[in-house]
Amino acid sequence: MAEPDSVTALAEELEAVADRLRSGDLDQDEAAALVERCAELAGRLGAEIDTRARVAGEAEGQERLL
Repeated sequence: MAEPDSVTALAEELEAVADRLRSGDLDQDEAAALVERCAELAGRLGAEIDTRARVAGEAEGQERLL
């Protein structure tokens, strides 16, 4: 699993990239690259959240067995 603050760091980076996109001061290629970066970051965030939820669920299940 990633470091505890990785979700926060990814979310902050996603917000910064989105802010750049919203600025409107980009050429078409730059905007396209930033859209791709947003998609990558969102995918990584989703995967990290899913992993954490799965691990938490497994730990909860183990406690029930005890």
